[in-house]
Amino acid sequence: MEIKEAKFIISNTDIKLCPTDGKPEYAFIGRSNVGKSSLINMLLEKKDLAKTSGKPGKTQLINHFLVNQDWYVVDLPGYGYAKASKQSRYQWEKFISEYLTKRENLINIFVLLDARLEPQKIDLEFMTWCAEQELPFSMVFTKIDKLSSSALQKNLAAYKKEMLKYWEELPPVFTTSAESKFGREKLLNYVQFINEQLELAKKK
Repeated sequence: MEIKEAKFIISNTDIKLCPTDGKPEYAFIGRSNVGKSSLINMLLEKKDLAKTSGKPGKTQLINHFLVNQDWYVVDLPGYGYAKASKQSRYQWEKFISEYLTKRENLINIFVLLDARLEPQKIDLEFMTWCAEQELPFSMVFTKIDKLSSSALQKNLAAYKKEMLKYWEELPPVFTTSAESKFGREKLLNYVQFINEQLELAKKK
């Protein structure tokens, strides 16, 4: 897929204020500081489209970016930011879960996972929650340029082992690097494939 245009549309904490044009939406979510904004900017080839920060918890709103006038990237707040107050964490969790469970044109959730780490309890819990809610999601490992190939394979195998305790099969898995742009084509082709399937379904 070629990215011809990507632009910011709206930020909010209320799904009633999300775009009403019915275009497919692909949400990106992960633990604070997993490299979400950097990955989105890499995918869409826009350096500062999603705001990046060395400080966790920067994204605190639902951010919609329209791509090629055709589909949306939705940048969601990171979960598990310990320094946020309980009240603000509760508010974030409330509007994030409302968006994820009630947004009809949400097509897929890309759950971002730091490739350098062994399976994290909070990530496994979030993916289990997605499964319980019957929400389609994919696993996207970030920062693969920060570790050796053998360390990456070890961590991927650990995730697979952990996931298969509860699932019969794994969801789609992607490995990415915002630095080297590794994985960009595969992720975008996956979105394009789903969008084409949606268009075919509409015509039937």
